[in-house]
Amino acid sequence: GHTSVQAELSDAEAVSRMVGRAAEALGGLDVLVNNAALYVPHPVAEVGYDEWQAAWRRTIDVNLIGTSNVTYLVARRMIAAGHGGRIVNVSSRGAFRGEPDHPAYGASKAGLNAFGQSMAQALAPFGIAVATVAPGYVETDMAKEYLDAHGDAIRAQSPFGRVARPEEVAAAVLYLASPAAEFATGAVLDLNGASYLRT
Repeated sequence: GHTSVQAELSDAEAVSRMVGRAAEALGGLDVLVNNAALYVPHPVAEVGYDEWQAAWRRTIDVNLIGTSNVTYLVARRMIAAGHGGRIVNVSSRGAFRGEPDHPAYGASKAGLNAFGQSMAQALAPFGIAVATVAPGYVETDMAKEYLDAHGDAIRAQSPFGRVARPEEVAAAVLYLASPAAEFATGAVLDLNGASYLRT
């Protein structure tokens, strides 16, 4: 089944209520996809110190701490249920190549990669697999303004001459959430159309 429950991820109590409502509506939780994030510009040479601190605090609170809180609450329910589960984190190519105008975003996604790998090791004994997808730019509402302003240069970064489509990211998430992907636990899957390659 499915349901829709919202919460402000920087509010730990709201996160707890959200997870509880989702578990009650669905009769339990088998899969968690962590896909919420902020992408707040704060170029070091252009913003004041207060704005800099606020951007870092807000980004880390949502992208990393909020995600870790949701994961904790869902993982504890999965452990108690005793039938395993899947957790898929949505990271970013920015975790590897840097985000000069959005450094807190890049740092938060690098932290998310490390968090996912730590949870993969911690939760495997309970049959819970944790993997991460790291897309480049995706045609989403969140990226629209940035793509409108810089789209040609961004699309040119990939030999395909485009950015990812949401359904391409969804297909990877669907696989990593499936029973077939248990041994992919700990993986960070790049999905950037060869716009950034790492070994």
